[in-house]
Amino acid sequence: MQQSVTLGGWTVPRVLSAVFGLGMIVASAMTIEHYFAANFPESIFEGSFCDISAFFNCDSSAFSSISAIAGVPLGYPGLFVGGLVMLGALFPSASFERSNKFIALINAVGVVTLFCYTVFIIGTLCLLCSGYYLFSLASFFLFWKYGVDRGQAGFFTRFFRPSLKHLATYAVVLLVGAYGFSLFHAAKEDAQTGGVAGRIVDQFYSLPLVDNPSFISPFWTARATENFQNAPIQIVDFADPLCPDCRFLADQLAILKEEFAGQMNVAFQFFPLEGMCNDVVEKDLHPGACEVSWMMAKAPDSETFMAMHDEVFANLRAARAPEWRVDFAQRYGVEGAAEDEEAKALIQRMIQTGAEYEQTSEQFSHGIRSTPTMIINNRMVIGTLPIEQMRAIFQSLVDDYEQGGGQRFIENWVGPGD
Repeated sequence: MQQSVTLGGWTVPRVLSAVFGLGMIVASAMTIEHYFAANFPESIFEGSFCDISAFFNCDSSAFSSISAIAGVPLGYPGLFVGGLVMLGALFPSASFERSNKFIALINAVGVVTLFCYTVFIIGTLCLLCSGYYLFSLASFFLFWKYGVDRGQAGFFTRFFRPSLKHLATYAVVLLVGAYGFSLFHAAKEDAQTGGVAGRIVDQFYSLPLVDNPSFISPFWTARATENFQNAPIQIVDFADPLCPDCRFLADQLAILKEEFAGQMNVAFQFFPLEGMCNDVVEKDLHPGACEVSWMMAKAPDSETFMAMHDEVFANLRAARAPEWRVDFAQRYGVEGAAEDEEAKALIQRMIQTGAEYEQTSEQFSHGIRSTPTMIINNRMVIGTLPIEQMRAIFQSLVDDYEQGGGQRFIENWVGPGD
C-alpha cells in the first residue's frame, strides 16, 4: 500500500491528523468567539480582556483591519480547513487526502503570512491565533512527510493533484458559510445602534456612582470647559501610553470629540502598567511605559502634549524600543525625564489615585486595575466598548444635561423599556 496519512487504518499519522484538525477547529472557534466578544459586546460588563502584555495581545488582532473581511471573521476559513482535516481522517480516500494536502499547503502559506503581518506590522501576537498556527503547520508537516504521493518527484506533482470535484464542493460550502457569517455580522452591527445600545445605556446608568479621583490629570485630550465638571461629558481616562487597547480607545475618542465638539472634557490620567513606577497593581506588562509617561509629563503646553500623545500611539510598537524613546525625547526637548523629580512626582500622584477606588474583583486589590478604565460622569467603565455604544452613552449624557438646564440629573434618567 502506498504511503499515506489517512489510508491503511488508524495509524499514528491518521490519529495525529484527526487531533490536529480538531485543534484547528477549537482554536478557530475561540478566535471567532473572541472577535465578536471584543467588537460586539452585548453588555457593558462583557468587554473583551485578552492582553497578557503589549505584544501578546489578542484584542489588537480582534480590533485590526484584517480581523474580518466583508463581515466574515478571519477565523472562519480556519474553522473550515480544520473541519476538512477532521473529515479526511474520519472518512479517508486517496482523492480526499490529495485535496486536503493541497489545502494544507495553501493554509500553511496563509498562516505564515498572517503571523508575519501581525508580528511585524501590527506588532502583537494573538495567543488564540497562535494555537491555530501551530496546529496548521503540524498538519501540513504530516501531509508533507507521510501524505499520499510522497514518493512522487517534483513539488507540484506531490502537492498540486487535488480533486476538482472536491475543490468545487469546498468552494460552494465555504461561500455559503461566509454568506451566513456576513449576515450575522450585519445583524450584530445593526444591534449596536438599536436594542443593544439602549441596553448598554441602561446598564451604564445602573452602575454605582464613584467619585472622580482626588487629583485629575492636567493633561486633557479634549477640553470643552475650563472646569472639568462643567461639561456634559466628563471622562477621566486611566491609560497606559504603551497599551494597545488604550490606543484603540484613543482612536474612538478622537472621532467622538469631533461629533460632540464643545461637550467633552477628557483627562488623560496616566496609569502605566509597569512595576518601575506603579505599585498600585501587581502588573508589569509594558516595559518603557513609565519612561514615556515621565517624558509626556514634561510637555510644556497642551499642544505639545497632544502631539506627543498622538505620536506615541501612532508608533506603539516602535515606542517599546529604548532607542526610539531616546530620539522621541530629543525631538520634544524632554531629555532626562527619568531624573526629573517633578515629572515623576506628577505621574506618581496620578497613579496613586488608582488606589482610591474600591475592589471590583477578588483578583485585584483596587478598582483601577487595568487600562483603559474610564470614569465617565462618575461611573466606572472597565475596558473598551464599540464606538456605537460609546456614542449612545455620550448622547444620553448630553440629552440629560440639556434637559436639566445645565444640571446633571443622572439618577432621574429612565432607561429604554422602563
